[in-house]
Amino acid sequence: MFLKSVFLVYSLLVLRVYAANIMGLSPFKMSVIQPLLSSSKNSQIDCDHHSVKSSKRWDVVDMLKAMAKIDSTVGYEYEVMHWLRDVLEEQGMTVEMQLVEDEHQSVTGLARHNIYAYMGKTRDTSIVVSSHIDTNPEGNIPYHEIGEEIHVRGACDAKGPAAGQIVAFFELWDASIIKEGDVSLLFVIGEEYNGIGMKTAVESLNATWSKAAIFGEPTENKLSKGHKGNFRFDVEAWGKKSHSGYPELGFSAIEFYLRKANTLLNAELPYSPVLGPTTVNIGTIHGGVAANIIPDYVKAEMYIRVADDIEKVKAYVEELFNTEHSQMTIVQYLKPQYLSFDVPGFELIACAYATDIPYFESIDVKKYLYGPGSISVAHTQAEFVTVTDLYDSVIGYKNLITYNL
Repeated sequence: MFLKSVFLVYSLLVLRVYAANIMGLSPFKMSVIQPLLSSSKNSQIDCDHHSVKSSKRWDVVDMLKAMAKIDSTVGYEYEVMHWLRDVLEEQGMTVEMQLVEDEHQSVTGLARHNIYAYMGKTRDTSIVVSSHIDTNPEGNIPYHEIGEEIHVRGACDAKGPAAGQIVAFFELWDASIIKEGDVSLLFVIGEEYNGIGMKTAVESLNATWSKAAIFGEPTENKLSKGHKGNFRFDVEAWGKKSHSGYPELGFSAIEFYLRKANTLLNAELPYSPVLGPTTVNIGTIHGGVAANIIPDYVKAEMYIRVADDIEKVKAYVEELFNTEHSQMTIVQYLKPQYLSFDVPGFELIACAYATDIPYFESIDVKKYLYGPGSISVAHTQAEFVTVTDLYDSVIGYKNLITYNL
């Protein structure tokens, strides 16, 4: 009987270490009764934490590793948001799934949800802490580590910030520094394209916040003084096909567009002493059928990072591209933001990118932008965040929350 007991204990320990290795956790942070679940859709994801029950608090590094290994390219957020719902519920939060698009509305055929979480029954809180969970469609980055760098899509933009926010919340809760009604968590989808998640939350979540909103993005753990606005639009131009040897018989849509675009690239656009210059990017151009045919159609996606006076920029672009031969369509229009940075102890930074914060324009609270990692690697194949930055971000988020209680 004694030998059977020893063998049983040994077997459980072996299983525990094996499960921990699969899930990227320390075996001593797991309960030996945690079940290992699998899924035919993506066994790697599910072996890494999917629906694993645990009453213990998450370490911020383990939280990021688990979350980032679940693909959430913009439009494909379904699985990660349901995983996050399970995690927050297991940690004792009341969790609401807000439908943003059902499977019929979504171009991917997957329902899309925001998550709103709080303790107890008090939905309206003094502070809301928020991050987007969708990731940029630049391409998958196979999960790997280099020293203390964690390389994976979403490492800093913005699952790293989300992980830091969650861990900061529970550390404050467990220390009885925050109580029911103080802080809620809002995680949204769609930030990387058109902000539909945050827009939906502000318009129809029917929750209120009275003191502060803390947003997560990569700011190198510095407190942002503000960020540029987004003016994202598509341009279509039409012409007439002809043999390229006889261009006078046709009208080149591509040449027409390029001349207009070059005018915009060389224009003097508004400058801000805080946020810097307004910059223009031509993201994509699609048009034409062959090199020896005058093209009769082109479509371009354009993005202006607006530092100041976005109304002036909009009027100029509309006059430039709304013509007899072309038309522009606005995809996103968000004003530059000047943010709160009154919390002592933080280095300051100004950000050239945009966030979901403009959707909070009608909400009269202080707005902060903060998070681990650098925007210089976001949207690239080199995206990463360091372990040190993740742990430091937890401290930073805790300081931002407690200052505003």
